[in-house]
Amino acid sequence: MILEDLYYGNWRPSEQIKSTDPESQKVNQKINEYMEMLKNKLPAADFEQIEVMFDLLSESTSLHSAAAFIHGYRTGVMTIIEVFSGEKEWVAGNKP
Repeated sequence: MILEDLYYGNWRPSEQIKSTDPESQKVNQKINEYMEMLKNKLPAADFEQIEVMFDLLSESTSLHSAAAFIHGYRTGVMTIIEVFSGEKEWVAGNKP
């Protein structure tokens, strides 16, 4: 239940998203291939720096996703407020 999960701090929408877009899967496969290639070509210390950069990039993407989620949620709520604060006759079933 969403409200209970919100209350207990267990609602994490970003963890529930699994892309089924084939293009996303192709991009992730290419990333994995490049990472493996770099791991084999570079000295361990250099590759570790690349891993740190990817971790920072992942954190940045996560922060952006959270901001986008908040913006979308607020926009949705504002839309609902606008709909329910509109003409009461139409909401009650009487068309304008």
